[in-house]
Amino acid sequence: MSKKNISQEKIIQAFLASAFDKSAGATSLADVSEGLEIKKASLYNHFESRDAMYAASIAYSAQEVERISFLEEKTLEGIKGGKVAPAALFKKLITRYFQLFENEPLFQIYVFVHSEQYFNIEAMKIVEGENNQICDSIKDLLSAFVAAKKITKKTDKELKDVASNLAAIIIQQRDAYIAARKEIVRQNPDSKAGGLFALPTDEAALGRTLKLVEAMLKTL
Repeated sequence: MSKKNISQEKIIQAFLASAFDKSAGATSLADVSEGLEIKKASLYNHFESRDAMYAASIAYSAQEVERISFLEEKTLEGIKGGKVAPAALFKKLITRYFQLFENEPLFQIYVFVHSEQYFNIEAMKIVEGENNQICDSIKDLLSAFVAAKKITKKTDKELKDVASNLAAIIIQQRDAYIAARKEIVRQNPDSKAGGLFALPTDEAALGRTLKLVEAMLKTL
């Protein structure tokens, strides 16, 4: 094997790729080294054990997920101008948010942490933090729309309840959307980003989410 420039990040990404195909529990050091086309012993230059590699993969995933925001920069400022309708903005944000997870590495990271949340408390915290961020972002959106008089004035509790219900819809639909996509990719490996072809956005599934959200917004 030729000498390769291998970093901890590349090893983690190889671990995530194998975990996607085989599950994290079934992924061995041999799987990771094979994916990188290096000798297994070379991995010990970066990690003292498989457990250390697994822990680093959790930490890496936490950092990557933390960078994701349901809101785009200056979204709230745009609402203040009073020109943005709630349904139109939610459609834009939800479409963008779903599409963020369609490509590597977020696609693999999502599958990894959502699978490991039942076995690892740090993975569970990543999922909870991600979901809470969506709920908080939606409450901020609704508050901005109230201030712009685009929706009826609500109490803080009412805004929290509506935000929680909208977040639950988006999270449930996101999970179903990515779960279906995961199975398609597993059955057709070349559909992964960088493969022979890329999967298009599932417009029907996305449309169902948008309709559910729009129906709730109409009640405000």
